[in-house]
Amino acid sequence: MPALDSEALSFVRYDPKERTLFASFRGRRHRSYVYDGVPPEEYEALMAAASKGAWFNAHIRDRYPFREV
Repeated sequence: MPALDSEALSFVRYDPKERTLFASFRGRRHRSYVYDGVPPEEYEALMAAASKGAWFNAHIRDRYPFREV
């Protein structure tokens, strides 16, 4: 699970077979979520983004079904 240089995200992991994105967030509560149906291109774009938190909020958050884990 790659550690990120991000103020919002601490870790992400992607499973291309299941098309799931695991995202762990920084902060007091340190919450983690799994997002379903995320295409591999979205994960690649997230990892290439200069601001991973901003990119995540614009392209993943509230666009894919998710559950807290």
